Amino acid sequence: MTKDEIISFVSGLDGVLTLTPAPGDGTPEISWGDTFFSYAPDGTAPPAGQPFATIVTKNHPGDETSRLDRPGTFRVNIAAGKEAFRRHTGHTPHEPAPATSDPGATDTVTAHPVYAAAAWLAVVNPGERTEAATRDLLRTAHRLARARHDRRTTPAPR
Repeated sequence: MTKDEIISFVSGLDGVLTLTPAPGDGTPEISWGDTFFSYAPDGTAPPAGQPFATIVTKNHPGDETSRLDRPGTFRVNIAAGKEAFRRHTGHTPHEPAPATSDPGATDTVTAHPVYAAAAWLAVVNPGERTEAATRDLLRTAHRLARARHDRRTTPAPR
């Protein structure tokens, strides 16, 4: 899967706001070229909302273990929830990843190297082996984000 294929797929889900920061738009330089997906049915970035998935194209401070400085390398990060996290990693989000886990392995679903405790998964350069799983995880993250949004915006019954 290419970055453009992932962006097209996720942007096609209902209510998704896709942001790709670039020079001159007021965003921090470290975010330029990365892509952020939020559930925002009104098209406005949620004020305190966290994206449900991102694509990062470079190492960030404190997040170098995926080795995104390799040419053509990017990582899809997905807030797929505890159940999906456990199914794909074999452990809960708060348990450490096995010593054999390599966050830089390509075409492999892994615990996110920084946000695993929040049940985030990651895939470096998703390919043939992980394309179906990546799409499924992105759908799951979208569904969870929509449910959070609905809980926050639906008035409580009287």
